[in-house]
Amino acid sequence: MSIKAKRFRAQPAARLLNGKGQLGSVMRQARMLEQAQLHLRTALPKDMQEQVFVGGYHDDTLTLITSRASWLTWLRYEQRRLISVLRELPELATLARLAFKVRPIRPAFVPARQPRHLPEAAAEHLLDCASHTRDERLRLALERLAAHASDSSDDTETP
Repeated sequence: MSIKAKRFRAQPAARLLNGKGQLGSVMRQARMLEQAQLHLRTALPKDMQEQVFVGGYHDDTLTLITSRASWLTWLRYEQRRLISVLRELPELATLARLAFKVRPIRPAFVPARQPRHLPEAAAEHLLDCASHTRDERLRLALERLAAHASDSSDDTETP
């Protein structure tokens, strides 16, 4: 018994994106969610337009995501109006309800910068070592280190 590998033929990209396969349905859903997001923004007040996002659509339920519970409360009060606005889109004509989720947006953690200062005396010792060193690469490295003392003293001076 021999095992032969099947050779799959390459398919054109248009066939993959527009066909009835999985990739085509994912692309259609992504376009529909993008249209829903744009349509929803027109129905929201200006201060909420950048804070409410369409999360997904499943079983005639559209999920809306916001970063604050106070905006979620407002969305609940406006739920009927928002459903009627979103039903204007042909893809969401069967929209029955909205689901809401609060997902706080956390800023990326940026560690505090800890500047290091090289005292002038240490720079002098490094330059002294560099002048007595025969190895060219080591001498250049010591001189570069010593140069940091003059850079750091420029930063700390105030006019």
